[in-house]
Amino acid sequence: MSARAARVWEVQPEDVEFIDGSFICTKNTEDKFSFKELAGNLQSTGGLVTCSAIDTQGGVGAQLAGHIVDLEVDPETGKVSILRYTTFLDAGKAVYPAYVEGQMQGAALQGIGWALHEEYFITNDGTMANSSLLDYRMPTSLDMPMIGTMIIEVPNPRHPFGLRAVGETVIVPPLGAIANAISHAIGVRMTKLPMNPGAVLEAIASKNAQG
Repeated sequence: MSARAARVWEVQPEDVEFIDGSFICTKNTEDKFSFKELAGNLQSTGGLVTCSAIDTQGGVGAQLAGHIVDLEVDPETGKVSILRYTTFLDAGKAVYPAYVEGQMQGAALQGIGWALHEEYFITNDGTMANSSLLDYRMPTSLDMPMIGTMIIEVPNPRHPFGLRAVGETVIVPPLGAIANAISHAIGVRMTKLPMNPGAVLEAIASKNAQG
């Protein structure tokens, strides 16, 4: 970024300093860019600035989570009803347990939506046909049971406070847990999302057709 500022001011990069959030030319202190202003000049001075880094020490540690779901399937309509849902998470050390539980329950709700309801319908001209919340089906409180949470605390030795990731870990299990439960209920392996009533009825019909 300093090199880009230097290019604008026609000075050397070492003549630019970054002080208190601003780039300042040491040869003419009236030349000053905020970070935002300089970012707006990137395209005209050579394009975007990118960088990469690798952390060889780590710190996150293993992320462990699992979900157990009890459900029932109506073979006449294909409707899936969630009866009970329990989430398990090794948080390493739950600094604020209520927030951890909120992440666990929110992930379960989002995962149930992905698994059973949410789907894009794209028309032939490339537009989304169900772009409003009236048409894009998401689970509501009426679709959900109470979501049980079980926080497990096995300190992460690679973190100074023993913490493990919470937010991303708990969104992984719902789809597999629900798919396994539906497959166990109807005897057919579900392999596509969403597993809505139509998809479940097709799976049951395919099983019946095969004898």
